[in-house]
Amino acid sequence: MGVHFASSDRSTVGLEWEIMLADRESGDLVPRAPEILPLLHDRSADARFTVTGELLTNTVEVTSGVSGTVAEAAHDVADAIAALRAITDPLDVELLCAGSHPFAQWYDQQVSDKTRYHTLIERTQWWGRNMMIWGIHVHIGVEDADKVFPLIGALSVYLPHLQALSASSPFWAGERTGYASNRSLVFQQLPTAGLPWPLRDWAQFESYLHDMVDTGVMADASEVRWDIRPAPRWGTIEVRACDGMSTLPELAAVAALVQVLVEHFSRELDAGRPLPRLQPWFLRENKWRAARYGLDARIIVDRAGTQRPVAGHVAELVDQLAPVAEELGCVRELAGVRSLIDNGNSSTRQVRVADAADGDLRTVVQHLIHEFRTGPTLREHLARLDG
Repeated sequence: MGVHFASSDRSTVGLEWEIMLADRESGDLVPRAPEILPLLHDRSADARFTVTGELLTNTVEVTSGVSGTVAEAAHDVADAIAALRAITDPLDVELLCAGSHPFAQWYDQQVSDKTRYHTLIERTQWWGRNMMIWGIHVHIGVEDADKVFPLIGALSVYLPHLQALSASSPFWAGERTGYASNRSLVFQQLPTAGLPWPLRDWAQFESYLHDMVDTGVMADASEVRWDIRPAPRWGTIEVRACDGMSTLPELAAVAALVQVLVEHFSRELDAGRPLPRLQPWFLRENKWRAARYGLDARIIVDRAGTQRPVAGHVAELVDQLAPVAEELGCVRELAGVRSLIDNGNSSTRQVRVADAADGDLRTVVQHLIHEFRTGPTLREHLARLDG
């Protein structure tokens, strides 16, 4: 089946951030999205951002407009959060984000009343009902469909770096999992989720879609749920591997890393140089290691099987890509990657809080609420850097 890849300006950015809704006092999730979204729509009809519902009624997703820089996209998201708070604060509803809620139970949650969500739950049953997961999605514009799958193949080499930086789901339904990113392993249980198939070109993707639609596995390309996927409607590559980020500067840091990686690899293609690839079995192992150990993982970095600490490898990558970041206007946002390495990702911080509170996960939730509310906006973060 033919699938048109829309025209898109090269290396433009779009951000999606899935946000939990929680009761202010208890920290437990609340099914308030159907109540909140209509109120917000009336106040933000002309804004660049959008705020929409998700699979569960305890979640909203904020989305930036198409942006030339990461900072512009992040400012859209900040504006969306401010508009959302104007509705949620009087309702005693707090906002927070992580890959998982530390103690909420799946059987207490409500599914949004949409046909596509009911169809998903009907098909996937227990696993679908367990999808209490929150993530970020980073869209990067690609100007030529012929570049899409070479770029996805190269980006797959760096999925463990992105997953380790964003890991924020060490707890699940009241238990310490021993994983930095339990979300990534839960999400891959869904049909069509997980690592992308190692396709060579757009024609192979069209063939894949034909097979999947023809056999009733999916209705269209929007049901491809890979960790990195093409988004034909928007003309982008969408990176979906990351846990939900707990603060906006951290979201901007990961988005900047994705943007500079895509632009770097696009330039390599323009110059006729080969892009990095790893054997699929190495990609699978790297995903597991990043999920298990987060920034403490040792990952496989080349086809010969060389292994490196992911934190050191991503720090070197930031240095290597600095000239590209300069040209894309995201040097300061990309510097946030080093802050994550130095200070720990959200998973590390949550575990520290739990240990200090003798394992009290309600304290962890209040920590996440506090980070989301009082952590610096991107504007404040960048102003401090300038100062």
